[in-house]
Amino acid sequence: MIEKILIKDFTYELPPERIALHALANRDQSKLLVYRNGNIEHDRFTNLTSFLPSDSTLFFNDTKVIPARLIFQKETGASIELFLLNPVAPTTLVQLAMETRGTAKWQCAIGNLKRWPDWLILTMHLAGVTLNATLIDREQRIVEFTWKPESKTFAEVITQVGSIPLPPYLNRKVEATDRISYQTVYSAHEGAVAAPTAGLHFTNTILDLLKANGHTTEFLTLHVSAGTFQPVKVENATEHIMHSEQVVITKENLEAMLSAKPIIAVGTTSLRTLESLYWYGVKLIENPNSEFSIIQQDAYTLPPHHTKETALAKVLQKINELGTNSLTGETAIYIMPGYTFRMVDALITNFHQPGSTLMLLVAAFVGSDWKRIYEQALEGGYRFLSYGDSSLLFLKKD
Repeated sequence: MIEKILIKDFTYELPPERIALHALANRDQSKLLVYRNGNIEHDRFTNLTSFLPSDSTLFFNDTKVIPARLIFQKETGASIELFLLNPVAPTTLVQLAMETRGTAKWQCAIGNLKRWPDWLILTMHLAGVTLNATLIDREQRIVEFTWKPESKTFAEVITQVGSIPLPPYLNRKVEATDRISYQTVYSAHEGAVAAPTAGLHFTNTILDLLKANGHTTEFLTLHVSAGTFQPVKVENATEHIMHSEQVVITKENLEAMLSAKPIIAVGTTSLRTLESLYWYGVKLIENPNSEFSIIQQDAYTLPPHHTKETALAKVLQKINELGTNSLTGETAIYIMPGYTFRMVDALITNFHQPGSTLMLLVAAFVGSDWKRIYEQALEGGYRFLSYGDSSLLFLKKD
């Protein structure tokens, strides 16, 4: 295990005016910084395909952002804000939880909790929907929701009454356009509370262009949790507790990974999913009954000598044994400088917050050159964070 990484070594000064508060009118018109073999080039995202190696396979995260902010008004005028985190019942699987009807239990972050007595059922009526919320576990912040009409799914209900949860650093109110701009064009499976922002630059035109140029597109799912915004509050970054997120991969994904070369991860969430699959394969080699659950220490304590092909073949064997087409698991993989990448050759990603776990991931991918990359992005007028510009980073190899 890596013993010490000072988080102060992975910070930089980000002027507030460089944070993009809104998406571009045309999402594929963002700037594109390309880093390869120590060299940096500048272009437009519309020209992405000209920088990709031939026969690349791009892995996208097709999670869909849900309107996870629910604001209830008490009769006294006080508001109680609920932020959906994880489903508890009748299922803990995010995608199935979104399809439940009539009732559901979720763990929530709760604003103004002290003003919500246990006996008070919160109610809101909006757009023909009545949604009730009952606090059933104050310590764990478990809330039971019931709604009418019961024929509606939970996804349909919160779409009508909830708000898109914009990142806190945008520090502005949600606007109607965010429902579209803070969602990838290929989003399919509801369950994320934050967008996989690297994918926001892609349009259907760009996706068609990728295929026309002989590239393969694959879609896996990681439901981005609120933990993605959790700051590193410790001096030694190795002591940070990494959040866990639910992932869903298919048999077709695995087969594509085994045959793909090179692999391009669209976003850090896709990268974390791909790398997690390698470690799950290693766990299966060690113990065929291992659950699909990757904790943050796994990448530094499990045997590191297995090949990508051997590890993935074990996962594919597992999915065949189960007689299913998909696997659902959890990952809290923590990628920081010193990590050895097993799956990914290049990464498409935005420009991240100073001193964040995502900054550590980028530094692990490109080494100390991350400083040059970010310096040039700042000097070149790039827009930063979720609605900001893009980069294509090729893995720096020893």
